[in-house]
Amino acid sequence: MADMKESILAVRGLKVDFSTPDGTVEAVKGIDLDVRAGETLAVVGESGSGKSQTMMGIMGLLAKNGTVTGSARYRGRDLIGLAPKALNDVRGSKITMIFQEPMTSLDPLYTIGRQIAEPIVHHRGGTFKQARKRVLELLELVGIPEPARRVDSYPHELSGGQRQRVMIAMALANEPDILIADEPTTALDVTIQAQILDLLKSLQKRFGMAIVLITHDLGIVKHFAERVAVMRRGEVVEHGRTAEIFERPKADYTKMLLAAEPSGRKASPPENAPIILEGRDVSVDYSIGGGLFRGGSSVFRAVDGVNLRLRQGQTIGIVGESGSGKSTLGRALLRLLPSKGHYRFGATDISGFDRGAMRPLRRQLQLVFQDPYGSLSPRRTVGEIITEGLYVHEPELNRAE
Repeated sequence: MADMKESILAVRGLKVDFSTPDGTVEAVKGIDLDVRAGETLAVVGESGSGKSQTMMGIMGLLAKNGTVTGSARYRGRDLIGLAPKALNDVRGSKITMIFQEPMTSLDPLYTIGRQIAEPIVHHRGGTFKQARKRVLELLELVGIPEPARRVDSYPHELSGGQRQRVMIAMALANEPDILIADEPTTALDVTIQAQILDLLKSLQKRFGMAIVLITHDLGIVKHFAERVAVMRRGEVVEHGRTAEIFERPKADYTKMLLAAEPSGRKASPPENAPIILEGRDVSVDYSIGGGLFRGGSSVFRAVDGVNLRLRQGQTIGIVGESGSGKSTLGRALLRLLPSKGHYRFGATDISGFDRGAMRPLRRQLQLVFQDPYGSLSPRRTVGEIITEGLYVHEPELNRAE
């Protein structure tokens, strides 16, 4: 790719392997990458292609059963095999990372202000109280409204887009040379995606940092990156300048990715299609603040008098910026949180149904959550997780069935 003298990060022959009960899995198979100062390099490919494991290997963040070989030289210093203490001088300071799922990356027991301050205190010294001014500056920089109030909020009190901004603030705390962004907009709606990408671009110009963007979204790559590395099954199958990759792709896999853009239009249901789910005057209130040390509480209305009617065969798109109440409305319609309003499922009025009364209907009212990693139990296998719903709603099934 680029000449090593032009690179602030030069990766050569990087391999990442994982030991499993079924043998060794080669996640990354000896790839080369270069990152230049001030540029954006996009690493693209389907899920499981090795994109994230490449960067986790460079950062020394692999799972215990993972090993990494090869070299990753940051300004001439090889990070592979570096002692943890020496590596910590680079991580969080010179090279930082925004992880794919902010809700699982942020500690639910600490305020966002405390978490943003941690890399500042670790790398620059001082106390958390002294770092607070810098934290407020960072929250304002990444567009968190009312930073003086939000600095003492916990992650669950923020929307998905706001949590992602907190992750960006934490990554920028020490003005790094390289920012690795691992699918930073996957779980966000299109409005917030654009805001986050514009924010990263403006911050890149301000700090002069390089960005490594890990993504499967070619639309983002086209407008955001100067160069692209296409990965498949642990290998880089094609790399080059973004315009060249999009206009004259060479690898068959790259051509397939570019041709995979969805097309077509959803047909409308018949006008007489039965109504299967309805919510009238739906409102959801949250109590904010309060507690032993935090003073009095206040009420925040997340959903305010919404009406929605869903017909059989219909798809309704609920869109809006982060924090607009989309997910809360969905949970209210499925009676998964306390709310006000009138609800019907088919011909049944479910407005007064409690948890027990709703249970028999759960097999017909399902929800795919925004954050799969936070929704799946790490203590259970995939098979056990899927089986649980069958045991509840199909008790006559035996284990083999």
